[in-house]
Amino acid sequence: MNSVANTILADGMRIPQIGLGVLRVPDDRTGPVVKSALDIGYRHIDTAAGYDNEGGVGEALQTSGFNEGEQRKSLWISTKLRDSEQSFDKALRAFDRQLSLLRTDYVDMYMIHWPTPFDWRSDEVWKAFMRLRSEGRVRSLGVCNFLPDHLERLYRETGEYPSVNQIELHPTWQQRDVTSYCLAHHIAVEAYSPMARGADLQAGDGTIDRIAQRHGVSPAQVILRWHIENGTIIIPKSVHPDRQRENLDLFRFCLSTEEHAEITALDGPNRSGHDPMTFSYA
Repeated sequence: MNSVANTILADGMRIPQIGLGVLRVPDDRTGPVVKSALDIGYRHIDTAAGYDNEGGVGEALQTSGFNEGEQRKSLWISTKLRDSEQSFDKALRAFDRQLSLLRTDYVDMYMIHWPTPFDWRSDEVWKAFMRLRSEGRVRSLGVCNFLPDHLERLYRETGEYPSVNQIELHPTWQQRDVTSYCLAHHIAVEAYSPMARGADLQAGDGTIDRIAQRHGVSPAQVILRWHIENGTIIIPKSVHPDRQRENLDLFRFCLSTEEHAEITALDGPNRSGHDPMTFSYA
């Protein structure tokens, strides 16, 4: 398995470009899934309070020895604040609970999960995050699902941009206005649902499959390679070791300029997930 490249963030931290997402993995199944990924070579795990499986992640970290020492230093762990706990004091209390579940002394990135513009508290939350960073319990600060107006407002009110914006991003929903804003302001883009939960494997009337056949790889690898070549951080989810291994094996082939452009041309008008203007992950 080829080594995964690191993305250097604006704060100087290095995040592996490929991670394992654990959305919708039940807590009692998360431990074995994460342990499998660590054994295969993943060094980036992405979870959230709203996934209700931080305990399972913590179990895997402890049983694998990745919760402390040199192995912990080799691993990137991201988690997210539950939207219902957005406020200065609530965020600090929530982080204590989450860190206990994860069974480690710090997280590499703590994130606001949704901007909730209808009940904006990101400025209060960010100030709590800054305290956690100053205490050394968080290394980098990030957000999820923020649109340019949200990022601009956060900067106006706190004087900082996040290091990472994790958004729904895949060939048929590329959010070019968001990614352009992030690029201009040195915010790394991280894609969740990088294959639209599998729907994009069939996009373009066989486009992805034809490219996959040319390279002798899977359609999933073609889409993930497209993300890698765009410089996007990706967190594909899989509970199966074979698929985890496949999702990490993206560095033995390259897309041609024409193939890359074919995938980029699949962009469309419809998201597969939630609208950041209306959704809250309670």
